[in-house]
Amino acid sequence: MARVLKKLVIVESPAKARKIGGYLGDDYIVEASVGHIRDLPQRAADIPKEYKKIAWAKEGVNIEEDFAPLYVINPDKKAKVAELKALMKDAEELILATDEDREGEAIAWHLVEVLEPKIPIKRMVFNEITKEAIQSAVENTRDLDYDLIDAQETRRVLDRLFGYRLSPVLWKKVMPRISAGRVQSVATRLIVEKERERMAFISSAWWDLTAKCELGFNARLLSVDGKRVATTADFGADGAVKEKSLANILLLDESAARSLVAALKAAPLVVKSMEESPRTERPKPPFTTSTMQQDAGSRLGWGAQITMRIAQRLYENGYITYMRTDSVNLSAQAITAARESAKALYGADHVADAPRVYVGKTKNAQEAHEAIRPAGESFKTPGELAPELSRDEFALYDLIWKRTVASQMADAKKMQMRVDFDAKTSDSRETIFRANGSVITFPGFLAAYDDLADEKEGEESEDKRLPAMNVGQSVKVEEYSCEGHETKPPARYTEPTLVKKLEELGIGRPSTFASIIATIQDRGYVSKRGRALVPTFLAFSVTGLLETHFTKLVDYEFTASMEEDLDKIASGQAKRVDWLRDFFYGHDGEPGLNELSADLGAIDAREVNTMRLSPEIEIRVGRYGAYLQEGEGETRKLANVPESLAPDELTLAKAIELLAAPSGERDLGIDPATNLPIIAKSGRFGPYVTEVFPVEPVVEGAKKKRKKADD
Repeated sequence: MARVLKKLVIVESPAKARKIGGYLGDDYIVEASVGHIRDLPQRAADIPKEYKKIAWAKEGVNIEEDFAPLYVINPDKKAKVAELKALMKDAEELILATDEDREGEAIAWHLVEVLEPKIPIKRMVFNEITKEAIQSAVENTRDLDYDLIDAQETRRVLDRLFGYRLSPVLWKKVMPRISAGRVQSVATRLIVEKERERMAFISSAWWDLTAKCELGFNARLLSVDGKRVATTADFGADGAVKEKSLANILLLDESAARSLVAALKAAPLVVKSMEESPRTERPKPPFTTSTMQQDAGSRLGWGAQITMRIAQRLYENGYITYMRTDSVNLSAQAITAARESAKALYGADHVADAPRVYVGKTKNAQEAHEAIRPAGESFKTPGELAPELSRDEFALYDLIWKRTVASQMADAKKMQMRVDFDAKTSDSRETIFRANGSVITFPGFLAAYDDLADEKEGEESEDKRLPAMNVGQSVKVEEYSCEGHETKPPARYTEPTLVKKLEELGIGRPSTFASIIATIQDRGYVSKRGRALVPTFLAFSVTGLLETHFTKLVDYEFTASMEEDLDKIASGQAKRVDWLRDFFYGHDGEPGLNELSADLGAIDAREVNTMRLSPEIEIRVGRYGAYLQEGEGETRKLANVPESLAPDELTLAKAIELLAAPSGERDLGIDPATNLPIIAKSGRFGPYVTEVFPVEPVVEGAKKKRKKADD
């Protein structure tokens, strides 16, 4: 009996394989590679025997031979490779169905290189896992895109050289076993710079007045005797009054504010002027990877990794389109589906007159996928899918569905209203109060997807509805009150705001944001306090070193320009080897990575790891964390910096308090086995017990013992 040959389809994940296999039928075998099957060596043990004595093999890149990478099969993928080779023996055709982006194209190429098929090879691409999309994709295959492969390989080699050349600098000058990365170091720098702003911040105080009116709204004091009262907008990022505002504002203190309240006690507000203006709000485009991460962070409180993990499940199970994209485009089919959904649920008047086409603002848009949207020719509502989805899957699908449908809906119409009032004090001062409000006259897209309102301290919500009033009308005030305010330091980055900033700067790719944020936390550069990303003192040392000695490599514009160059390689406008040579060796008189990382003698390790709080007190970063030092020599004082203390909280006063606190050392006696003193001490992680060694051990071979105090 003749052997029946089938077509072998390889995808990345088992979940994807199961779904696609169900759509293709018995003539196909669908198997998962489970991600990349080979990569640059991660450790010395991964280097093949024949390469172990070659110097460049440690980096995994042969710089002298056109930056040729040394790829090795991942140890945990050898069984998978054998399985795929066995399946290929009974296949008449190999179809590579990995994701349609640089990473997916590279995975497909690595499969070809390792499996060495003698049968026809086809590349199958799709943007959603539905029956129609998969059957169409298998009938419309293409060849491998070697420009995309070159771009991904360039990125991989670039990141390896960057990390392997700069990380040893950090080991020698800061701390062992830490790392630098092309994008992670820039992300860390952003977070450190924000903390520096907070450390330099000086709080300022001001007061304002509010009139609680009988008609059910509040009005805020705008001016006194023609001079405008200070608001949040008059203070800069450093907490001080902006220079341009100094001469033009009235800065009320508590005494002046309370005096005004007393003088206004029984005064009514008289409508001075009214201004109505129509306002139109347009819907936002459908989600990209970045905007999905930002919205899930703001609305659901999720980190980027959680968002991507749930989106991956929705994609692989056929509920949404591919979730790694910079594109805001929708296909004609998707636009029709969104418009039909909006019409069915909200009425024809809530649908835009014509299909909306969006243009992305991202500086370096990646491969031309669609935006993230519900899958299929018609969109199932979240309610229809509720029985099939987990709680988290439902929450994210709900956001994606609403954002997509809203993108094709009509503009929202609002009537914005501003009313100014006169009020005279008992001592004849003239005051003006203002009330802002608006009325939604037509909800449009807001019926599906309401934008989150920005919080503005000290201002009345502009969406508060105001009653009908006339000029000259007297409005009774139930109560005048005053309130003190203090300027707040710039808010730290959260995961959503960091993703937004990286995207604005053109740094990184949608598929990398989640791993960047995870990496800087895993490396000990950043910790989370609630949702805020707080840099450690280690991050200050590393960032300071890179800014001083490798300025170009952590420059925001330079890092973004590398993304542009990788895009040019992906589109065939630039060549991989030429670009890597310029980056590594330098060009146009600019030094390259090789020269920059060659001379470490100029880097003063002590200076890099020291921050001065005063002429006498320094913060230092050591192998076991941050500590304070006051003075030098035998009279110096030392104190550990608690890990829970954020850098902006370590003020000079706090440092003096820590240095003055008892060290917590207690003599516990002599260890009978070694005849060495045993003491209890306080450390970064709490109290511990240790032996005290003299300069020369009194017992040959004795080892230092250290235990937690409660052991």
